[in-house]
Amino acid sequence: MEFKTISVVGLGYIGLPTAAVIASRGLKVIGLDVSEHAVKTINEGNVHIVEPDLDIVVRSVVNSGNLKATLTAEKADAFMVAVPTPFKDDYKADLSYIQSAARTIAPVLEKGNLVILESTSPVGATEEMAKWLAEARPDLSFPQQNASTSDINIAHCPERVLPGHVLRELVENDRVIGGMSPACSEKAVALYKTFVKGECLITNARTAEMAKLTENSFRDVNIAFANELSLICDKLDINVWELIKLANRHPRVNILNPGPGVGGHCIAVDPWFIVSSAPDEAKLIKQARLVNDAKPEYVFNQIIKEADEFKRPVVACFGLAFKADIDDLRESPALDIAVKLAKHEGLEVLVVEPNIDALPNVFEGSNAKLVSVEQAFEEAKVMAILVDHSEFKNVDAEKWATKVVIDSRGIV
Repeated sequence: MEFKTISVVGLGYIGLPTAAVIASRGLKVIGLDVSEHAVKTINEGNVHIVEPDLDIVVRSVVNSGNLKATLTAEKADAFMVAVPTPFKDDYKADLSYIQSAARTIAPVLEKGNLVILESTSPVGATEEMAKWLAEARPDLSFPQQNASTSDINIAHCPERVLPGHVLRELVENDRVIGGMSPACSEKAVALYKTFVKGECLITNARTAEMAKLTENSFRDVNIAFANELSLICDKLDINVWELIKLANRHPRVNILNPGPGVGGHCIAVDPWFIVSSAPDEAKLIKQARLVNDAKPEYVFNQIIKEADEFKRPVVACFGLAFKADIDDLRESPALDIAVKLAKHEGLEVLVVEPNIDALPNVFEGSNAKLVSVEQAFEEAKVMAILVDHSEFKNVDAEKWATKVVIDSRGIV
C-alpha cells in the first residue's frame, strides 16, 4: 500500500512531531489545526511548543516543501487525528474535539482513505468517530457497516511517547494498532511502517484503546504508592528519598520517586476513563487517582507552614510544567500549587519557569511574577521545588543550603 499524502489533524505536542517525522521520510504532510498562530508559526519554519530538536526537523521539512500547515481540510491518502481528549467535571471524557475533527475531514474523504485516531480515548471512541464520519458521508461505506469491503478504513493507534524524547520514541517504540477490521489494521500497519522501526502489534480498536489507558493507569498506581509513602515518611520523620533508594536495592523492587502530584494529559487523565467506564470494578485505579490528586494540597500546606515563620515572606516556586525540561503545563500540579500560593493573602510569589516567556492567564489578578533563577535566590527566602528542571539541578548545593527549601522532587 502506497501513501503519498498524509493529513495530521491537530498540531500539538503529538501531532506536530508526528507530522515532522513523517515528512522527514519524504512523504507530503498536511498539518491541520484550528490555531492561526500555530499554522503561521509552522509555515514560517518555527515551532510553538518545546520539544528537543523539533525546531530543527520542522524547519527542514517546511523548507523542503514536505510539510505545510493549514486551517482548512485538504484531500489526503490518510488522516491521523491527534486532538485533545480532556475530561469533564464528572471525569467522563470530552470527545467534542474528536467529533469536530471528524466533521472537518469528512467532506474531503475519498474511497480508499485511512483514518486513524491517535488521541488517547476511552473504550469505544474510535467507533464513535466512525459513526460521526458515516453520518457526515452517507455516500461512503465504513467498517461498522461493511467490515471487509468498506470504502474508508478506520483504526486506533494510541501515541505512547515520553515528552522530551518524542522524536526518538515516535520512531523506536512499538505501536499498538487496532483496526475496526483486519483490512483496516493491515492498511494502518503499512502507514506506520513508513516511519516506525519498532514492532506494529495488531489487535482490535477497543483493545488498543484500553491498552493505552492501562499503561498510564499502571504508572499512576505506582506513583500513588510513592506519593503515599512520602506522606507516611513525613509523619514518621523518615527521609523518603533515602528509604526508596534502600528499598530499590532489592532485586525485585523498583519504587518510583514521589512528587507534588501527577500532571500531563495522559497519566492524570486516562485512569478516569477506565473508572468512568467501570466504576464498580476500578477501585484501586480510582484510589490511586485520589491519592495523587490530593498531593498538591499537601505540598501547598507544607509551603504555607514554612512561609508562616516569616513576616511578609517571599516564596519562589521552581517550575510550572508537569515534568522536567518541557513547557507543557497541562494538568500540572506544580502550576496548581503556584497559582494557589500566588492568590494566598500575604505572600509574594516569584515563579521560575525557564521554558516559558510569560505567566499563563490563570495568574491574572495575583502578584506573582516570572523571574530568573538568580533573581529568585536574591529575593526569596522560601524555595519550593516543584519541577526537577535541569537548570534547578545545576544550582550549587551551597546556595540551596542558605534557604528554606520544600523539595517535592528530591533535588536537594
